[in-house]
Amino acid sequence: QLKFEESGGGLVQSGGSLRLSCRINGFIFSNTRIGWFRQAPGKEREGVACINRDDDNTVYRDSVKGRFIVSRGNTKNTVDLQMNRMKPEDTAEYYCADVSAAECTSLKTTWPKSWGQGTQVSVWG
Repeated sequence: QLKFEESGGGLVQSGGSLRLSCRINGFIFSNTRIGWFRQAPGKEREGVACINRDDDNTVYRDSVKGRFIVSRGNTKNTVDLQMNRMKPEDTAEYYCADVSAAECTSLKTTWPKSWGQGTQVSVWG
């Protein structure tokens, strides 16, 4: 079973940038899809972005298109999320997980996930 470790969160001023990293512990296939999700206090978890590690095809939710970039990290088992021009509404705990093709396309999970600890992102101003 894969385990995920998220890092890179922090406090940033509106308009600023953060880069999150997702470390995947365990064996993964080249075409494993990795999704980034977030959950704000009192709200349901929502999909943010997804990448197919095989062909680098990406999917984004509308509210982050043009601001966030999901990509394979510098090492084989990492996936990054570059967040630019951040807004207060981006404030949330961010998580990553492996997803199916359908989950990647829709950015909605349909199967139970083994979530990591997450990384907190707070945007002020």
